[in-house]
Amino acid sequence: MSKIRKGDEVVVITGKDKGRRGKVEQVLVAEGKLVVEGINVAKKHQRGNPQAGVAGGIVEKAMPIEASNVMLWNAKAGKGDRVGYKTEGDRKVRVFKSNQELVD
Repeated sequence: MSKIRKGDEVVVITGKDKGRRGKVEQVLVAEGKLVVEGINVAKKHQRGNPQAGVAGGIVEKAMPIEASNVMLWNAKAGKGDRVGYKTEGDRKVRVFKSNQELVD
C-alpha cells in the first residue's frame, strides 16, 4: 500500500519545482516515482506522422519525479505533511502525522 495515491494533491519539497503543488496523475510503483500534472515538465522534439495524424513539433511532456521529493498536501494545516497509517476496525487508513486527521 502506497502512502501517495493517484488523485492526491502533493507539494514538491526539493528540486527545480520546489514549493509547487499538483495532482498525482500516475504512480509508478516499481520505480518509486510519480507523474504530477504541471511538475517536472520537459520539452520533447517530436517527429510528425501523417499516417497516424500526429503533428510534429515541440511538445511538453510531464516526466516522473521521485516520490521522496514530494509530500502530501494538508489543506487544513496549509503545508505538506507526512503520512502514517492507523487501523479503524479491520482496515488501515491514511492519517496526517501532524494532526492525526484522515487523508481519505
